Amino acid sequence: MSPLKDTITEQVKTFMRARELEKVKVLRNVQSVIKQIELDRQIELDDAGVLDILQKQLKQRQESLAIFTANGRDDLAQKEQFEIGIINEFMPQQMSDEELAALVNAEIATQGASSMQDMGKVMGALKTKTAGRADPALISQLVKKALVG
Repeated sequence: MSPLKDTITEQVKTFMRARELEKVKVLRNVQSVIKQIELDRQIELDDAGVLDILQKQLKQRQESLAIFTANGRDDLAQKEQFEIGIINEFMPQQMSDEELAALVNAEIATQGASSMQDMGKVMGALKTKTAGRADPALISQLVKKALVG
């Protein structure tokens, strides 16, 4: 079993004992997504797979937050912000912009990438190296900028 899944399960138990039901609800939702994917694919996810799911859950909530904020739904925006905070507790420390730019440039040099046709292999390598420590959209922007310009 993934240590990250164990950590989430232990945190659910802790929140249940403390009667923090809103936090329990958020983490149970995440657990159900993990279990559903494991059942659908008939695999047991490792930490990288769990991090990928957490990242997708964060992205969904951030998109909802932006929509709710734009439409003046502060009550729903606060709920999304709360859930983002809970999920962020399980994410690794994010890489700084400088670290990420250096990693992108190093990977492009390692791969010998010179055009946008090489973007896929560079992104694939960077995805495993960053493993939840950087936003894939930001990585994509940096790779495009480096390959085009």
